[in-house]
Amino acid sequence: MTATQTITVDSLISRYGEGIAFVAEEEPATTVHDFTYQVTVAAEHFEGAGINGGDELEVGTQYLADGAGATDETTRAVFLAQAAEYLARANDMADEYRLMV
Repeated sequence: MTATQTITVDSLISRYGEGIAFVAEEEPATTVHDFTYQVTVAAEHFEGAGINGGDELEVGTQYLADGAGATDETTRAVFLAQAAEYLARANDMADEYRLMV
Protein backbone atom coordinates (compact mmCIF):
# COMPACT_ATOMS: atom_id res chain seq x y z
CA MET A 1 0.00 0.00 0.00
CA THR A 2 1.34 3.44 -0.94
CA ALA A 3 1.32 6.16 1.70
CA THR A 4 -0.46 9.36 0.75
CA GLN A 5 1.72 12.43 1.10
CA THR A 6 0.12 15.46 2.72
CA ILE A 7 -0.08 18.48 0.44
CA THR A 8 1.12 21.67 2.06
CA VAL A 9 1.55 25.24 0.88
CA ASP A 10 5.32 24.86 1.16
CA SER A 11 5.36 21.56 -0.74
CA LEU A 12 3.45 23.07 -3.66
CA ILE A 13 5.65 26.16 -3.82
CA SER A 14 8.73 23.95 -3.58
CA ARG A 15 7.49 21.56 -6.27
CA TYR A 16 6.63 24.23 -8.85
CA GLY A 17 8.59 27.28 -7.71
CA GLU A 18 11.80 26.72 -9.64
CA GLY A 19 10.15 26.25 -13.03
CA ILE A 20 7.75 29.16 -12.52
CA ALA A 21 10.62 31.38 -11.35
CA PHE A 22 12.59 30.53 -14.49
CA VAL A 23 9.70 31.57 -16.72
CA ALA A 24 9.03 34.70 -14.64
CA GLU A 25 12.78 35.51 -14.68
CA GLU A 26 12.90 35.73 -10.86
CA GLU A 27 14.45 33.89 -7.95
CA PRO A 28 12.21 31.03 -6.70
CA ALA A 29 9.37 32.26 -4.50
CA THR A 30 9.17 31.34 -0.84
CA THR A 31 5.78 32.89 -0.03
CA VAL A 32 2.29 32.47 -1.44
CA HIS A 33 2.22 36.14 -2.39
CA ASP A 34 5.49 35.96 -4.33
CA PHE A 35 4.53 32.66 -5.96
CA THR A 36 1.17 34.07 -7.05
CA TYR A 37 2.90 37.08 -8.59
CA GLN A 38 5.38 34.86 -10.41
CA VAL A 39 2.62 32.63 -11.77
CA THR A 40 0.86 35.72 -13.12
CA VAL A 41 4.04 36.82 -14.92
CA ALA A 42 4.75 33.26 -16.10
CA ALA A 43 1.18 32.93 -17.45
CA GLU A 44 1.79 36.01 -19.62
CA HIS A 45 5.05 34.52 -20.88
CA PHE A 46 3.38 31.17 -21.57
CA GLU A 47 0.65 32.91 -23.54
CA GLY A 48 3.21 34.86 -25.54
CA ALA A 49 5.03 31.62 -26.34
CA GLY A 50 1.80 29.89 -27.38
CA ILE A 51 1.75 27.53 -24.39
CA ASN A 52 -1.77 26.93 -23.13
CA GLY A 53 -2.66 26.53 -19.47
CA GLY A 54 -1.58 29.76 -17.81
CA ASP A 55 -5.15 30.49 -16.73
CA GLU A 56 -5.31 27.14 -14.92
CA LEU A 57 -2.12 27.98 -13.05
CA GLU A 58 -3.61 31.27 -11.91
CA VAL A 59 -6.71 29.45 -10.63
CA GLY A 60 -4.36 27.10 -8.80
CA THR A 61 -2.69 30.00 -7.02
CA GLN A 62 -6.09 31.23 -5.85
CA TYR A 63 -6.78 27.83 -4.31
CA LEU A 64 -3.27 27.90 -2.83
CA ALA A 65 -3.92 31.29 -1.22
CA ASP A 66 -7.31 30.13 0.05
CA GLY A 67 -5.69 27.02 1.52
CA ALA A 68 -2.95 29.06 3.15
CA GLY A 69 -5.56 31.25 4.81
CA ALA A 70 -7.93 28.48 5.88
CA THR A 71 -8.16 27.88 9.60
CA ASP A 72 -10.07 24.61 9.35
CA GLU A 73 -7.82 21.64 8.59
CA THR A 74 -10.34 19.93 6.30
CA THR A 75 -11.03 23.11 4.34
CA ARG A 76 -7.28 23.70 3.98
CA ALA A 77 -6.78 20.16 2.68
CA VAL A 78 -9.55 20.58 0.10
CA PHE A 79 -8.20 23.91 -1.16
CA LEU A 80 -4.65 22.58 -1.37
CA ALA A 81 -5.78 19.45 -3.22
CA GLN A 82 -7.52 21.70 -5.75
CA ALA A 83 -4.40 23.87 -6.00
CA ALA A 84 -2.32 20.75 -6.70
CA GLU A 85 -4.65 19.73 -9.52
CA TYR A 86 -4.53 23.13 -11.20
CA LEU A 87 -0.76 23.48 -10.79
CA ALA A 88 0.04 19.92 -11.90
CA ARG A 89 1.19 20.93 -15.41
CA ALA A 90 3.38 23.83 -14.25
CA ASN A 91 6.70 21.98 -14.55
CA ASP A 92 5.83 20.52 -17.95
CA MET A 93 4.87 23.98 -19.17
CA ALA A 94 8.11 25.44 -17.81
CA ASP A 95 10.11 22.68 -19.53
CA GLU A 96 8.34 23.43 -22.80
CA TYR A 97 9.12 27.12 -22.35
CA ARG A 98 12.80 26.34 -21.67
CA LEU A 99 13.00 24.55 -25.01
CA MET A 100 11.64 27.62 -26.77
CA VAL A 101 13.98 30.22 -25.32
